[in-house]
Amino acid sequence: MDFELKTLRLAQAARAKADALVFLVTQDTAKAKADDALSALAARAIKTGDFSAEAGKLLPCYAAEGIQAPRVLLAGAGDGSAQAVRRAVAAAIALIKSGPARQAVLCFAQTPSPAALRAAVLAAADAAYAYTETKPKAKPAALTGVRLALPAAASAALKTAFAQATTTASGIRLAREWGNRPANHATPRQLAAAAQAIAKEKGSHIDCEVLGPKEVAKLGMGAFAAVARGSHEELRFIVLRYQGAAKSQPPVALVGKGITFDSGGISIKPAAGMDEMKFDMCGAASVLGAFEALRQLQPAINVVGLIPACENLPGGGATKPGDVVTSLSGQTIEVLNTDAEGRLVLCDAIAYAARFKPRAIIDIATLTGACVIALGHVRSGLYATDAALTQALQQAGEAALDPCWPMPLDDEYAEGLKSNFADVANVAGRPAGSVTAAKFLQRFVPEGTPWAHLDIAGSAWKSGKAKGATGRPVGLLVEYLLAQAA
Repeated sequence: MDFELKTLRLAQAARAKADALVFLVTQDTAKAKADDALSALAARAIKTGDFSAEAGKLLPCYAAEGIQAPRVLLAGAGDGSAQAVRRAVAAAIALIKSGPARQAVLCFAQTPSPAALRAAVLAAADAAYAYTETKPKAKPAALTGVRLALPAAASAALKTAFAQATTTASGIRLAREWGNRPANHATPRQLAAAAQAIAKEKGSHIDCEVLGPKEVAKLGMGAFAAVARGSHEELRFIVLRYQGAAKSQPPVALVGKGITFDSGGISIKPAAGMDEMKFDMCGAASVLGAFEALRQLQPAINVVGLIPACENLPGGGATKPGDVVTSLSGQTIEVLNTDAEGRLVLCDAIAYAARFKPRAIIDIATLTGACVIALGHVRSGLYATDAALTQALQQAGEAALDPCWPMPLDDEYAEGLKSNFADVANVAGRPAGSVTAAKFLQRFVPEGTPWAHLDIAGSAWKSGKAKGATGRPVGLLVEYLLAQAA
């Protein structure tokens, strides 16, 4: 999807050549004097009761008088807030993306806030996305370009918001694409190749190192290696380094769970819905998406991305319930449930992050169904050991309309992880399952390093008719990194 920012007053927008024109009608627009063709059209529709400025309301029109574009779509944008604009644009683009329109104008009657402009770009990109990688006969969305028309010249803040939104959209798209691919089209080796491709882009300021089974074994990452034993697909440990600031500045470390397919291992999952376990690498995909945005935006910050990628399958060599493995940190782990594998690959990656002396570690994982029960599909779960990091991630999520919610980390929750046969068990009981998973990971965080865990099991993908990856929390991560760079 190509985006362009234009200065067009409403009278000019009405004369603009485009296949389709989307007019965002806010409550203030509805009250204003109708002295141009677009405002007059909206005023007539509101007066007859066929349309209102309520966020998400739509009224398609064809060959409207005084308007050059053959297709006009009135879209209610409520109070003009970022949330209302996102809802309006998402509904409008979803309606026109599969039609004959290739180029559309998205017209604001009043100058939007930077947050609303950013929301418009991200909503348009999200609504226009269509997966085609393994559907050779599928037709991609006809809509390929959107011009965002503002009534006055864009300020520096609006131009910055636009640039950040378009690059964030690229990162989200990449994360969605890899999240949506079937497991046989998104193997650990293919994920590694995707990371290397980002690093190879000219002027990326990104280095990529890929470690295989021998290197991982030599490092002593026994927990990570244990998860991969049942699969013929070799594991890969992907290390990305973005250098946007002086080498003396400590990096932020992003750690993404990369289970490219999760059968549960010996503790096998039920067959129904198991296909959705291709999405178990969405944490890894979000790290790739964040690095794609970093490559384009080039902020003044250093970032490390760590992706432990493997499959979790019940082969003859698979780890068995009750086995004890030794992690990179030296702690032994009793694997009571092989379906709690994400924390096993993450604990070694988190311990590995210590060598970079990071200013903060943030891991991102589709970790627990318990988090879905707690927070549904609206907010990601946020666990953190540092108040400033918690606040920064919350603020980034709200600004990006990619929200998270803080969860507890009381020490008492770790009681259920005690083991008679190892330093720690990989699961506790059913109560507070998302919390106990976070408490497990906390054991492996380097002492004194601020750490946050984002459980995205409820936000990384959708089921049902809308089945597919969402690209979350790329928006949150990019917003956080840009704020830290600033």
